[in-house]
Amino acid sequence: MSILGQDGRSLQQRAVERLIRARYILAAAAFITALVLSSGVSGWLSFAIMMLVLFAVVVLSAAMPRADSPAISPASDPAIFRLSGQQLAAQLPDPLIIFDHEGTILYVNPAANGAFGPLARGGTLLMHFRAPEMQTLVQSVMTDAMPRSADYAERVPVERWYRATVLLLDKTGGGDRQYLLSFRDQTEAHRLERMRTDFIANASHELRTPLASLSGFIETLRGPARNDATARDNFLEIMQKQAERMARLIDDLLSLSRIEMKAHIAVKDQVDLTVVLNHVADSMRPLAADLGVEIERNIDPKPVTVLGDRDELTQVFQNLVENACKYGQSGKKIIIELKPNGEAIKATVQDFGPGIPDEHIPRLTERFYRINVETSRAQKGTGLGLAIVKHILTRHRARLVVRSRVGEGSSFTVVFGPQRT
Repeated sequence: MSILGQDGRSLQQRAVERLIRARYILAAAAFITALVLSSGVSGWLSFAIMMLVLFAVVVLSAAMPRADSPAISPASDPAIFRLSGQQLAAQLPDPLIIFDHEGTILYVNPAANGAFGPLARGGTLLMHFRAPEMQTLVQSVMTDAMPRSADYAERVPVERWYRATVLLLDKTGGGDRQYLLSFRDQTEAHRLERMRTDFIANASHELRTPLASLSGFIETLRGPARNDATARDNFLEIMQKQAERMARLIDDLLSLSRIEMKAHIAVKDQVDLTVVLNHVADSMRPLAADLGVEIERNIDPKPVTVLGDRDELTQVFQNLVENACKYGQSGKKIIIELKPNGEAIKATVQDFGPGIPDEHIPRLTERFYRINVETSRAQKGTGLGLAIVKHILTRHRARLVVRSRVGEGSSFTVVFGPQRT
């Protein structure tokens, strides 16, 4: 009867496998032995050399690893396997929470604290996640122990979408049930889908009018106005303006889409608003001069720093100054003002034009909303400028405050909250 080792193979099988693995060493040993015997070396010396070669064969064959053996195992290098489950969970990029059968939070990884704010151990899970879909998800799994998933959205401070999953973990030694709640971030996919839907709806609506106009002019030029040079020049000029309007519209839609895709990415750069506002005032001076508007500045030369993206903040104030010049043209003057106000920082663009009726102010940042469609088109507006401003400020944790009185002008104030690095 053969004797089995720990791996289930007999000693004879292991010996044969070792000889097979060492076949090249054995061949080399045989060659050396034959060489020694044929060289005329004395008997004792030949015997010593052969014993030395045999010893080397045994040692080397024992040291050779099997083809089916793992390169590293917990027994061979236990230091590699010392990470605990908690340490592994802490490195995961997805939010993860462990809670017990009473809904008490037992563990929160750093990703969950970053996504949902501080979640203290010992707190009640359902007191933090109050959305009906989360309440139903957690209670259902706690009732029948069947894993489930549901969509969950966080609205503050920025909108984020998750796929939440709850499942039962193995019972602990005391018999108490523990559950795992994990979140997979679906924000990017959700934004892309909504962006696609909005883009199709907005583009189809806004491009329909200029495209119909172009089609009508082309039909007229190919028919009744074929030989009318005056009509042809007039129509071609209108067609060029419509094409330029469509190009501006597409540019603004793409700009808005890019900003929406970055809405959940926090800004971290230090931006000096003094430099940004002075740059905007200088760059908009030619437009203001063409419209007969004077730009005044009330900007302290000292640096006023906020966390932000310089290009995006420049886009915000260029839009506000351009609107003030175009729609407040009758006032002949605009004022750009920057001043800290306690912990907050306020940057204001004020015009002295016709003003905005109260009923329009709440809707100014809606896409394609216009107070007067004909005036907006005459000023080459797309109806997206203030929507872009709103989305940029949302990313910067800032807000836009609009005040206006009919006949006296309007002010658009960007308010930055307390700055935290």
